[in-house]
Amino acid sequence: MKKLLASLAALAVLAACSGEKGKEPPAELVDIKSQLDIRREWSESLSGKADHLRLALRPEIVDGVVYAGGHKGEVVALNAETGRRLWRVDTKLPLSAGPGVGDGVVVFGSSDGNVIALDAATGAERWRHAVSSEVLARPLVTEGLIVVRTVDGRLQALSLADAAQRWVVQEAVPALSLRGTAPAVRVGDAVVAGFDNGKVMAVDLRSGETQWDTIVSPPQGRTELERLVDLDAAIKASGDDIFVVGFQGRAAMLARESGQIWWAKELSSYRGFGMDDDNLYISDANGGVVAFKRRDGGPVWEQLTALRLRGLTAPEVDGGAVVVGDFEGYLHWLDKSTGTIIGRVKTGGDRITNAPLVAGGRVYVQTDTGKLVAYKSTPRG
Repeated sequence: MKKLLASLAALAVLAACSGEKGKEPPAELVDIKSQLDIRREWSESLSGKADHLRLALRPEIVDGVVYAGGHKGEVVALNAETGRRLWRVDTKLPLSAGPGVGDGVVVFGSSDGNVIALDAATGAERWRHAVSSEVLARPLVTEGLIVVRTVDGRLQALSLADAAQRWVVQEAVPALSLRGTAPAVRVGDAVVAGFDNGKVMAVDLRSGETQWDTIVSPPQGRTELERLVDLDAAIKASGDDIFVVGFQGRAAMLARESGQIWWAKELSSYRGFGMDDDNLYISDANGGVVAFKRRDGGPVWEQLTALRLRGLTAPEVDGGAVVVGDFEGYLHWLDKSTGTIIGRVKTGGDRITNAPLVAGGRVYVQTDTGKLVAYKSTPRG
């Protein structure tokens, strides 16, 4: 509860600073000449309104099936092309993060500190297990383990077969932190995760032993607010490189084997980034979208005004564009080469907290009220 209250307090202060209390309003959208034809292909409604909870409920696709869950406990499996429902179950849990999908299971975490594993083919419950606190990061399913990151600073591995704990590591949580936690990712034989104290840690997948840890963003300033350096955005890895971005901190590239920082740029982001073979595309804390070269962090372009203070999601790459969601339920497509806005569609009027999912030529997005929509964009002409 202390962590939750501190997180909510931090968000309240940040909202006041960002203009939501009347100081500076979010940028008003202006008409654009769309360069894309954007077609809604299907939609599905999931129970559970969670407007201000900033949950980590984002669809996942495996083998042509979309898995998604709502805050009231509903979980569905849908055909990714048609949206046809394959199965639906009610877990009766306040789902808050997931799904993680792999090894034939679909895994969610909940606000009341539970992890539940469902059979991916049928939705039948395999087990549910109580963990130490709320889960606000998508569970990782890999090699017969489920790796869970909880808001009290713990990273733990559970057996996929019976939820028995295999190992646990813990980092101290600052007195004040943002609401959210970074999901763990598999990198080689390690699990890599970010923490609220600005640290990135690599843990051996089998033993739980720390391989390395690196402070990416050391806390600075005199007040607790100034010293916020949460690494809440999902870490991404490619080959021997690990990429990370933090709040009031830095975007950086780390060496996979040692955690050594190869380059770093001053940047503040709590939602995260997308990437392709050449660039990183980052939503900053003020609603700007910036692009950097992956190899050295060199600037490519920045779009700082058109979407300012609109509470953007992390970007995802969709063909020749990057797509982000905002607090009014809009999706915006930005040209990947220039940052110019080239397309827009409104999913409804509800906030989009989590990044869109791009797969199979479609963009899938889940709003904070549980509306799941699939779009396809094609260039005009």
